[in-house]
Amino acid sequence: MTKLSYLHEPGVLQNLKIRYELNEIYTYTGNILIAINPFQRLPHLYDAHMMQQYKGAPFGELSPHVFAVADVAYRAMINEGKSNSILVSGESGAGKTETTKMLMQYLAFLGGRVATEGRTVEQQVLESNPVLEAFGNAKTVRNNNSSRFGKFVEIQFDKQGRISGAAIRTYLLERSRVCQISDPERNYHCFYLLCAAPQEEIEKYKLGNPKSFHYLNQSNCYDLVGVSDAHDYLATRRAMEIVGISDKEQEAIFRVVAAILHLGNIEFAKGKEIDSSVPKDDRAKFHLKMTAELLMCNAEALEDALCKRVMITPEEVIKRSLDPQSAAVSRDGLAKTIYSRLFDWLVDKINSSIGQDPNSKSLIGVLDIYGFESFKTNSFEQFCINFTNEKLQQHFNQHVFKMEQEEYTKEEIDWSYIEFVDNQDVLDLIEKKPGGIVALLDEACMFPKSTHETFANKLYQTFKNHKRFIKPKLSRTDFTISHYAGEVLYQSDLFLDKNKDYVVPEHQDLLDDSKCPFVAGLFPPLPEETSKSSKFSSIGSRFKLQLQQLMETLSSTEPHYIRCVKPNNLLKPAIFENVNIMQQLRCGGVLEAIRISCAGYPTRRPFFDFINRFGLLAPEVVEGNVDEKVACKKILEKMGLKGYQIGKTKLFLRAGQMAELDARRAEVLSNAAKTIQRRIRTHIARKQFIALRKATIVVQSICRGRLACKIFEQMRREAAAMKIQKNTRRYQAWKRYRKLHFSVLVLQTGLRVMAARNEFRFKKTTKAAILVQARWRCYKAASYYKKLKRGTIVTQCLWRGRIAKRELRKLKMAARETGALKEAKDKLEKHVEELTWRLQLEKRLRTDLEEAKAQEVAKLQNSLQELQYKVKEANALIVKEREAAKKAIEEAPPVIKETQVLVQDTQKIDTLTAEVENLRTSLESERQSADDLKRKYNEAQKSGEERQKKLEETEKKVHQLQESLTRLEEKLSNLESENQVLRQQAVSMAPNKFLSGHLHIPPINHRDPSEVEEKPQKSLNEKQQENQELLIRCISQHLGFAGNRPIAACIIYKCLLQWRSFEVERTSVFDRIIQTIGNAIETQDNNDILAYWLSNASTLLLLLQRTLKASGAAGMAPQRRRSSSATLFGRMTQSFRGAPQGVNISLINGSMNGVDTLRQVEAKYPALLFKQQLTAYVEKIYGMIRDNLKKEISPLLGLCIQAPRISRASLVKGSSRSVANTEAQRALIAHWQGIVKSLGNFLNTLKENHVPPFLVRKVFTQIFSFINVQLFNSLLLRRECCSFSNGEYVKAGLAELEHWCYKATDEYAGSSWDELKHIRQAIGFLVIHQKPKKTLDEISHDLCPVLSIQQLYRISTMYWDDKYGTHSVSSDVISNMRVLMTEDSNNAVSNSFLLDDDSSIPFSVDDLSKSMEQIDIADIEPPPLIRENSGFSFMFPRSE
Repeated sequence: MTKLSYLHEPGVLQNLKIRYELNEIYTYTGNILIAINPFQRLPHLYDAHMMQQYKGAPFGELSPHVFAVADVAYRAMINEGKSNSILVSGESGAGKTETTKMLMQYLAFLGGRVATEGRTVEQQVLESNPVLEAFGNAKTVRNNNSSRFGKFVEIQFDKQGRISGAAIRTYLLERSRVCQISDPERNYHCFYLLCAAPQEEIEKYKLGNPKSFHYLNQSNCYDLVGVSDAHDYLATRRAMEIVGISDKEQEAIFRVVAAILHLGNIEFAKGKEIDSSVPKDDRAKFHLKMTAELLMCNAEALEDALCKRVMITPEEVIKRSLDPQSAAVSRDGLAKTIYSRLFDWLVDKINSSIGQDPNSKSLIGVLDIYGFESFKTNSFEQFCINFTNEKLQQHFNQHVFKMEQEEYTKEEIDWSYIEFVDNQDVLDLIEKKPGGIVALLDEACMFPKSTHETFANKLYQTFKNHKRFIKPKLSRTDFTISHYAGEVLYQSDLFLDKNKDYVVPEHQDLLDDSKCPFVAGLFPPLPEETSKSSKFSSIGSRFKLQLQQLMETLSSTEPHYIRCVKPNNLLKPAIFENVNIMQQLRCGGVLEAIRISCAGYPTRRPFFDFINRFGLLAPEVVEGNVDEKVACKKILEKMGLKGYQIGKTKLFLRAGQMAELDARRAEVLSNAAKTIQRRIRTHIARKQFIALRKATIVVQSICRGRLACKIFEQMRREAAAMKIQKNTRRYQAWKRYRKLHFSVLVLQTGLRVMAARNEFRFKKTTKAAILVQARWRCYKAASYYKKLKRGTIVTQCLWRGRIAKRELRKLKMAARETGALKEAKDKLEKHVEELTWRLQLEKRLRTDLEEAKAQEVAKLQNSLQELQYKVKEANALIVKEREAAKKAIEEAPPVIKETQVLVQDTQKIDTLTAEVENLRTSLESERQSADDLKRKYNEAQKSGEERQKKLEETEKKVHQLQESLTRLEEKLSNLESENQVLRQQAVSMAPNKFLSGHLHIPPINHRDPSEVEEKPQKSLNEKQQENQELLIRCISQHLGFAGNRPIAACIIYKCLLQWRSFEVERTSVFDRIIQTIGNAIETQDNNDILAYWLSNASTLLLLLQRTLKASGAAGMAPQRRRSSSATLFGRMTQSFRGAPQGVNISLINGSMNGVDTLRQVEAKYPALLFKQQLTAYVEKIYGMIRDNLKKEISPLLGLCIQAPRISRASLVKGSSRSVANTEAQRALIAHWQGIVKSLGNFLNTLKENHVPPFLVRKVFTQIFSFINVQLFNSLLLRRECCSFSNGEYVKAGLAELEHWCYKATDEYAGSSWDELKHIRQAIGFLVIHQKPKKTLDEISHDLCPVLSIQQLYRISTMYWDDKYGTHSVSSDVISNMRVLMTEDSNNAVSNSFLLDDDSSIPFSVDDLSKSMEQIDIADIEPPPLIRENSGFSFMFPRSE
């Protein structure tokens, strides 16, 4: 890249990107090789043919390659006899280890022996990698196989250039990872390999699933995608055999590894003495015993070594106990020490097996070291790693500067000092004595009372003015160092613990006395002066010493640099992240090398090459024999360039001057090309014009003659055709007319016949239809009348029966309530009775007055009727007399006197009229007296009403006081019972774990949109994103239901199946759907919205359950375990259950013939994760709905358990007692009716939203269980509730709940009524008569089989009869109960008499899937929002 015209960051980045897209992963920057990890196999770059090509080739002649760097180092070692080194660096996942393997393969190719000489050194070096990777590599956030140690491989060569020996040096193994890992990283591979060993090995070491070990289960990652731990275990064992580790030593190694796992499971608890500790339980003792057996030492000695310390004083030896926390620290320290010693033994064993050549004079060292690291949390390991990179960066800068200096001196040019970034101040900050960070850390570790806070304060005070040291504003223990690659914030919390490297004498003595020679060899006896006490040793100081030795080794060799770069954090091929790569180039010092080069003369050209390329800029200069140096100078002077240098063989140009010369050269060439093109195009155009004109004249003459012949022939043909056409058309017209005439006649005849027949048939059909209709309507009317009559009779019978039952139940309740009440015990009740008596007396007086009035009115009416009867008789006599008079007048002569007769009749009439008037007068007087009595009665009634109002107000005040007292007592008892229940649940329930943050699937990174081949893919992705956005907008609305099928769930399923989202490795549509559901259910109080999304989520989950099939990678998820806490994200760790046979795309078209006949969709990880999240949301919404109903009925339950005493007190003896009793019962039962009303409204909401009946049954089952728990616990906690009358009241309320269950049917109520068994049996016990005659066997087996002895004893002792004054069970039964309770307490059975409310999720995905019927989504109509979009055309049903 130093040959680029523009040598800056964009140019470097563009060059790397273009080469990476062509699979050219290697690039030179001067002598530095940049290797970009392709994340794919490129076998053609590393085969034997490629090695042969680079063997002996000059550097830079062939394409950049790692083999070229190795070849240069090998040739320099052979030719100059000087040792060389190759430094491979880069961040985790950049490919350092693979590059190191390639280097050693090529060096083995150059300097290896023939195969007949046995196993060679290079083969043993290469085959030692699996062993070191198994014990020194682990999964980190950035790499699944990250080396957690530095490695320097020294390959020794003899005089002939053959490999004669090798040695491996390791640096800073990350010891803290043995005991402490973070999610989602893993511990060292060897632990997981041993857990995946053959079964006999697992049984031998008493191992199991990695989840059961404390050192492994701190992270949720146990398996690696595409990696088999069982296969790698066998490969590691084979590699151990190859490097010379015997079977006995292998068995001892893995025994030590198993012992470390068991050691981590030893937990400690407080002992009997102060600040002492002992193994926590039997499980800890088992792991302690297994650790001792595997290490072949005494178990008691191991326990003492972990829990105690020996302090030696001049007077005596004191044995001090450790508290549990210190014992755990001692345990982890022993584990880290054992593992570190084991790793060092492996390295020494590999070195001794490979062998070193003492006569070797030259070597090639390959350094595979960790790159610069900066995470969210940076601890002591990152501090040491970045310290190493600072050292290497200083060495790198000095080397690059030295190369530039040597080049300028060799060419004898005038040059000035080139400034480069010197990081010596950072190194002094870290390692300087006595004031460096490492020295201060060692000083803090030697003081026992030092903490990370005191250490941080010491740093703040010491380096407060240092420009490379920064104190954060919001932390008291963190500090920031400005490294060459950027600022890094370090957390000093664990610096002191991780820096300590001393071996506890107790641990040393324990393992030194081990019966296993291998374990004893790991802990050789210490010198006598160090065995008396814990000798302090610092990891930081030891690492600084090792790093100093490494730098001395590198300084004595000729270095070669390879910078490995990770192109993206997704570890996927063909993805080039510019910002990420630019940061790595800065961290690797590549850009600094470019800057140093640009600061001098980055462009260098030999004289011949320069003249050959730029001689055309000054043609007069290069004519004749001219000195090359002089010619170059004249060309540059003519171009007006300044600042260049002319050496002995090369021309040195400043940055940008080469680009300027190229631009001038391109301009000259462009002008010359334009002149040549203009002349040639003129000549060609004139030549073409002359030839074209000559040919045109000849063609025109021929065409004109031919055209005249054709015109004449055409005219002759037209004249003949016209005659033929005239005759032919006439004949055809005459023929058509005759044929049409005949056809019309035939058609008319047929149509008339058809019309006549149709008319006759219609009349006949109409007549028959009228007859049939008459008969049918007659029959239908008669049937309807009979059916209506029958239904009316049945309905009347049922309704009358229901009314009769209701009246009977009310009468029974009234009869129970009208029992003998106790005598009034206080003045208030006496006053109430007195007022009631007065009211009744007034009522009696009023009744007597009304009766007297009614009798008087009846007498008057009787007398009036008698008078009216007499008037009628008199009128009848008058009529008779008139008739007799008429006859006499007719018969008698005209002289007869009529006057006398008329006078007599008139007198009688007057007499009768006077009597009627008298009667009317007396009637009016009676009416007046009745009105007076009525007025007096109204006044008495008003005064009685006023007294009644005063009485009611007094009763209300008393009632309010009683209610407030009752509520306070209820709240107190409820709080006590809830506290007791919560304490019991807290012992058995594990703390809920909540996963923070949204699951996020990284977006797919696209390549440069300027590439032509990726434009269709980009448009396709944009279209898919638009469709997904439209789908999310659509389902955010309330789409309703099609029949009983939720439209939103069906549309989501159709789209996901059509888009094949279940089968892709990466998609964001699932996260957006889950986010939409989560946003919709934020309002937890709206049951309608919750029911709507419960219906949609359960339906979608059913479709996924019957469609998806877990693939191999996703099927390795941990098995689901039901927890009692039933939290939302606590259930996200469930495994993907084996779904039934899924559906294919034919499901959209309506082919739902059978689940088993359809193939399943091979689901990828995002789809299975979406199914998990959907399962969690179904359970969350279910829990929210259930809890809302609990909140709604909880206040009513507090009122239902106890009948208000004021209502019972208002019932007194008297003539109107039954009426008052009935009204009181109605008032009391109102609370239960409120609960029934809430249940009914809730059921209607679930029905309207078509929630599956299975979920509805589960909801009401848990609600009735909640009612059972609340009522039963309240009954047992309050004595006033355990009464006979309260039992009758609660029994009436339970009858209301039973009636509701009957109305709701088994489809929705299910077994809800059975959940009330505890309160039903308890209430049954309260209301039975003759309790003293009942035996314990009858009570516990016949009456209350569900209740425990403790509960029966509680009810029996708290019972009191407030109605009839009867007694509870006999004293013998109570004594027997006490005996049984004593036996139960001896058997360690819980003696709690309270019930616990179960708030878990009472169903699984399989249960839901089995309970729901198949859903046909073929005829679902899409909503208007997506109906007109062409991307959703698949939503419409397909016709057959």
